[in-house]
Amino acid sequence: MGSGEWVGSSMSYVRPSASGGQDAWSAEAAARGGRGSQRIVQAGEMDASSVVADLLGVARGATVIVRRRIMYLDDQPTELTDTYYPLHVAAGTPLCGTAKIRGGAVALLAELGYVGRRVREDVGARMPDREERDVLQLEPHQPALTLARVTFDADERPIQADLMVMPAHRQRLRYELAIG
Repeated sequence: MGSGEWVGSSMSYVRPSASGGQDAWSAEAAARGGRGSQRIVQAGEMDASSVVADLLGVARGATVIVRRRIMYLDDQPTELTDTYYPLHVAAGTPLCGTAKIRGGAVALLAELGYVGRRVREDVGARMPDREERDVLQLEPHQPALTLARVTFDADERPIQADLMVMPAHRQRLRYELAIG
């Protein structure tokens, strides 16, 4: 692992937290000797784009709930994460607001009866747009990794979708799969 590079695994972000109320990002950063924080820059209802509609299995333009965040590692912006929920899952819950959720959103979803049983992730790379470059403090020539994750419940219904943008030179994704 290179200097300043973060190796991330998705498992802690799709299971309810067992860290005593700490969200997965803060817990993972602390376990590695760092300080993870986040700033929720927007939350509430929005019309689903075609990408979000495909991920959540809703019609384009359908109302969904979004939480837009900037993730920080030791005060350095390290990820832009937009998380989307179907309206029937998140309407009227703390997911609609900008306050931090004790234990994280996945723990709240579990309390509401929505537990992830399967996750699909698509990873890509591209040049960030100007806003992403500015927020993530990237040079014009530095690419970004993208990750689109959708979490399904036991009935194969999407309950959460995440669209993430990360500095490629500071991030490596790790996947460990149990076979058998």
